[in-house]
Amino acid sequence: MKRFETIVLGLGAMGSAAAWQLARRGNSVLGIDRFAPPHEHGSTHGDTRITRLAIGEGAQYTPLAMRSHQIWRELEGETGSTLLVAHGGLVLSSKARTSQCHTDDFFANTVAAAEKYGIEHEILDARQVRRRFPQFRIADDESGYFEPGAGFVRPEECVRVQLALAAQHGAELHRGEVATAFDASDNGVTVTTDRDTYAADALIVAAGPWLPGLVDASLSRHFTIYRQVLCWFDIDGPVGPFLPANFPVFIWELQGRPQGIYGFPAVDGTRGGLKVATESYFAATTPESVERRVSDGEVRAVYDDYVAPYISGLSSRCVKATTCLYTVTPDFGFVIDALPGATRVVVASPCSGHGFKHSAAIGEALAQRVMDGAARIDLGAFSLTRFGA
Repeated sequence: MKRFETIVLGLGAMGSAAAWQLARRGNSVLGIDRFAPPHEHGSTHGDTRITRLAIGEGAQYTPLAMRSHQIWRELEGETGSTLLVAHGGLVLSSKARTSQCHTDDFFANTVAAAEKYGIEHEILDARQVRRRFPQFRIADDESGYFEPGAGFVRPEECVRVQLALAAQHGAELHRGEVATAFDASDNGVTVTTDRDTYAADALIVAAGPWLPGLVDASLSRHFTIYRQVLCWFDIDGPVGPFLPANFPVFIWELQGRPQGIYGFPAVDGTRGGLKVATESYFAATTPESVERRVSDGEVRAVYDDYVAPYISGLSSRCVKATTCLYTVTPDFGFVIDALPGATRVVVASPCSGHGFKHSAAIGEALAQRVMDGAARIDLGAFSLTRFGA
């Protein structure tokens, strides 16, 4: 049985970052993924992910976002890749909102995190939002939080770069191999796949929506998987107002709708369209049974209900559409913790729909935990004990 110091299951957002961070420090790493990352079967795809430093889900996330920005800039300097575009982000909300983003008081929490960590920002009333960003059809009682250091990250490129560097530093990466089970003891862990069995001193499980199938029922019951639809709509007119220099990434807690929306500028110019999406938590699914095709009816519903009433200048023509999977905890928080009774096994994620912006720092923290015994950033808020585990 081949032995490693660490095995990483899942090589998406968290797993690719952890594999690279471990390998660069000389750790003997095996990374296993059932597909060939970056791929479109899980949660780490779709061209772009919003990144912001003041985190409305809770100030405990902000140190992770800040460190991730630093790591991505280091990676860009090392590889010449473009990973992070910080062109500004806008959060829109009001007291009359009927939707919320992951948590109560998302807007107020965002402002509080910005003030706590000294993050540059502005608070804009409706008149100021309209003057600066006339593309948004906001109500008079809505206001905005604008963060110039926010923007978007390229998830596929981040995964690609981190895995390439992990391999350069000696990591063994097994793509297209399915982990079926693992076992932990005081002496180490073993991982069984559809090809072989491997041994290691430590195991990091970063399997995203496949996580519930790898852990026992007492733990898997805390994770629910939801299908999300992503649409890119054509621009009806000049592209200039929607280029990153003129149009921010945005999150909007809407009035009169059960769900909010988020979106991006025309990151690929005239041909790429504008990515706009909402979040749905109505029907649980699995990565095996999920419907991955986006129907014409779904596209029309997104445009009619969530695009046309709120954003001017977009056509109903959908350039492309895809689905992704959210693996969500009851409080929309992360899980980064050892399994109960198995200190050699660390579960990383699920991200609950807001994780990629933190993934680079989480990968570093996981490597520190495995190699040094503890992470430098406090991960206590992401313990399983909050669920009674």
